[in-house]
Amino acid sequence: MHIGFLTPEYPHSRSGPAAGLGTSIKNMVTALVENEVKVSIFIFDQQEDHIFTENGIKFHFIKHRSFKLFGWYLHRKFLQNYLNKYIAVDKIDAIEAPDWTGITAFMKLCCPLVIRMNGSDAYFCKLENRKQKQKNFWFEKLALQGADHLLSVSKFTAEETQKIFQLKKEIKVIPNSIDVKRFQPLQEKMQEGSILYFGSMIRKKGVLELPAIFNRVIEEFPTARFLFAGKDVPDNRTGRSTKELITENFSPEAAEKVEWLGSLPYEAILDEIAKARVVVLPSFAEALPMTWIEAMAMEKALITSDIGWAKEVMIEGKTGFMVNPKDHEAYSEKVVTLLKDPELTEQFGKAARERVLKKFSTEVVVKENIRFYEGVVSSQRMEHG
Repeated sequence: MHIGFLTPEYPHSRSGPAAGLGTSIKNMVTALVENEVKVSIFIFDQQEDHIFTENGIKFHFIKHRSFKLFGWYLHRKFLQNYLNKYIAVDKIDAIEAPDWTGITAFMKLCCPLVIRMNGSDAYFCKLENRKQKQKNFWFEKLALQGADHLLSVSKFTAEETQKIFQLKKEIKVIPNSIDVKRFQPLQEKMQEGSILYFGSMIRKKGVLELPAIFNRVIEEFPTARFLFAGKDVPDNRTGRSTKELITENFSPEAAEKVEWLGSLPYEAILDEIAKARVVVLPSFAEALPMTWIEAMAMEKALITSDIGWAKEVMIEGKTGFMVNPKDHEAYSEKVVTLLKDPELTEQFGKAARERVLKKFSTEVVVKENIRFYEGVVSSQRMEHG
């Protein structure tokens, strides 16, 4: 079986920066190759054209092309023709693409097309109450309607996307996975009273709620420290630095206890997670938050938001707490509870890792993906005799 992945990002020294989408693809394809599935990666919008094989994966770096007119159409048709060439040459059995911005709209591929929902632009616009460009909605709807099979990383994302685009097709739910050998508990590094937020400093991640929460925490637990690790992103409503918006809302007492770590290399992030007594991730908009799962795998007690997808990741009162981030008093109470009760944080952390091992480890999830793709390929072969 040979599966191709079309993506705008992938973590590799030759490509541009990659976020959660690229990381989740890398986790999956590495495991697929270990299970003797052939894999090709097609990374578009790159600086140069380049084809090479590395660690059993065939990479296609596809240079960005500019078109004077109808670029949105011609770009997709160029990618379609490129894919069809290698579908024939390398005997690729299926192509997987993301739902974001509907890159496969107008494409007609010579093998089954699978779209995996990690959250479309329309999906995030709905969660954040933002207006979406009509063009983007149209592209995403056409792409989803044109796919032969649909996957989603969470049931919540599947149901919301189905409503937004009025889709009639069945959507199979398979979560993203993480390498549980890489995300290991390191309890000896833990620092008392330390609270960590890690990830992009952006409104949709709930970071603007944290000052009001921390101001209350410091009143109850004066020795607490608040650490922020992640890139500062300009706020989409005000145009200002999100870090500035956060900073100006701390009380003088809380401000003295805040440390800004900035954007860190991945290994340094893992070190900061290991040090944290409590991890707070109060996001308002996710499909399946990898940061939550990474922290859980490292046996961290989490306090997250309580929206939709949260119940597919967390178990309230067992792996941590789920709270509405707008309820600052309730959220701060949960933080203080965990800071004051090391036994409870340890209990939550162990239950969190256990849940990741059973539901989100690559070893478990890769088997679900292989079964799914075997079904896609066998049904295609039956249709064509």
